[in-house]
Amino acid sequence: MKLTQAKESGFTLIEILISVILLTILAGAVLSIQFIISQNQVSVFQNYLTVEDSNSVVSIFARELRNAKEADDGSFPLVTLSDQEIIFYSDYDFDGEVERIRYTLTGTSLTKATIEPTDPPISYPVNSESIKVITNYVRNGASPIFYYYNKDWPQDTINNPLALASRLSDTQLVKIALTLNTKASDPVKDYTIESFIQIRMVKEND
Repeated sequence: MKLTQAKESGFTLIEILISVILLTILAGAVLSIQFIISQNQVSVFQNYLTVEDSNSVVSIFARELRNAKEADDGSFPLVTLSDQEIIFYSDYDFDGEVERIRYTLTGTSLTKATIEPTDPPISYPVNSESIKVITNYVRNGASPIFYYYNKDWPQDTINNPLALASRLSDTQLVKIALTLNTKASDPVKDYTIESFIQIRMVKEND
């Protein structure tokens, strides 16, 4: 009678080790993909919040500049009109007093500063200026955030946007252009917000 040896079934130790290694690699790949996706989602969400906040800021800026008026000490409504900074007078908080308002871009940070008028004799002391950061994600670089135009825009494209020397006397329309991105290393995701603002009192006094 011929005896046959039963063939053993099951996994060898080597097969088990290979399976564990493959599962570990697969799990690591899945976690890496999930991390990348989550980081992208966070970046998208941060960009969304930045754009929404900046849209709100631009709307507020437009309202304030549109209602620019003579200061309580008799100063002209417009003070400084440069590429990265604008200073003007406006009653931004509707308290019946005209405040001095300054928007300035320094590097990637856009700030807003306000000065309340003093009691008579009225003045606007610079040392009482209240400053707050609006956003730290402006990507304009050397490009202006403010552009200035006279009453003949858009027909007059030769003198517009206005040169620095003629801005205080001729400006009636201002454009703000903000390029935003929470990631400086990813310019593909830059988002630009633009708005044109007609200055009412300057137009009326023309």
